[in-house]
Amino acid sequence: MKTLLRNYTNTFKGLSREIWWLSLITLINRAGAMVIPFLSIYLNKDLHFSLPDVAWIMTSYGLGSFAGAWLGGKLCDVIGYYKVILVSLIFTGINFLWVLHVETFWIMCFSFFILMALADMGRPAFFVALSAYSKPENKTRSLTLIRLAINLGFSVGPAVGGILIATAGYDALFYVDGLTCLFAAILMTQVLNPKKTKELDKEVMIENPKKPLLDTPYVLFLVALALFGIVFVQYFSTVPLYYKDEYKLGEDAIGLILALNGILIVVFEMPLIAWMEKKNLSNVQSTILGLLMTGASFVLLLWETWVGIIVIGMIIATFGEMISFPFSNKFALDRSKLGRQGAYMGVYSMSFSVAHIFGHNSGMQITEAFGFQTTWIFLIGLTLIAWLLLYIVKRMLANETPPEPVSLTSK
Repeated sequence: MKTLLRNYTNTFKGLSREIWWLSLITLINRAGAMVIPFLSIYLNKDLHFSLPDVAWIMTSYGLGSFAGAWLGGKLCDVIGYYKVILVSLIFTGINFLWVLHVETFWIMCFSFFILMALADMGRPAFFVALSAYSKPENKTRSLTLIRLAINLGFSVGPAVGGILIATAGYDALFYVDGLTCLFAAILMTQVLNPKKTKELDKEVMIENPKKPLLDTPYVLFLVALALFGIVFVQYFSTVPLYYKDEYKLGEDAIGLILALNGILIVVFEMPLIAWMEKKNLSNVQSTILGLLMTGASFVLLLWETWVGIIVIGMIIATFGEMISFPFSNKFALDRSKLGRQGAYMGVYSMSFSVAHIFGHNSGMQITEAFGFQTTWIFLIGLTLIAWLLLYIVKRMLANETPPEPVSLTSK
């Protein structure tokens, strides 16, 4: 047991002080984001919106995320990642407190568009900050630590959220979400003030830097990632409804199943990534492995005979997520050295926004028209298409000659 504990703690060695603070800020922020896994249930069961209406509200959510990721990437290269993150946290907190008072369809669509635009404006900035605060050889583990913080927050959030719903109602979730965003902003000003912190990895300038949308392998990679995202986001919209409608589970039980995702990541992801880094797999190959595992989890959902199958499916999907996301993040960060980091990471974040735009809507519309079984088959098909695109990217990268850096600059 001592050896296992020592090996686990060794995977965290060498990470910078700034990365640890950034992880804590992320943990506080994500622990408060407990309304998100229950959003489709809240809109459908509490506010009595139809599934098609819920789908369009979730599409507004995705459109806001898309706009915010684009704006955040642009602002990162203009005013810097620190200011972008701070503005995002403050105004996201204020908007969570506003959204809880909205009940009409069109205002709800507009409100979630604004909320997610503000929230996801900070996503590219977090990636750029992570890159700046981490030595090149530690970037994958730094990414994994941030994801660990996100998922520790997500493991606490749904569990506490389910209890809050049962005892105090949905309003309590919005208050907690808003206040935790504001607290994370205050903490950031105290521990990551630019005057007191240092960047460990300066931006490498490339002669004739590429625009991300003209980088063909990168674009194909992001299209595959968007398809993967469409598959994965179902675990936060269609799948909770499936748990409730087909297995008659309450919000507290659903919260615990969703919390399992975060708990598994907290316990296993860091050692898993440290182990996989020793294997002879590229970032793209690791992303493919995780993609196929997550897609396979929906094959299990085709059998509606035993409640335990949904737990097994969640476990398989979680291990797929653990493998794919850190290495896809690392691929994007490495690729961003071909141009401006903010623009590259903004487009990377936009790929997940596309998943929110089309994923929730398509999942619910297909479910409403044809049922859950057809939805799972559709998602399995998307997984195979994403796999094919990533295979093409892998072949293209094998024939690519890396550009030469011409100078080093600091922001």
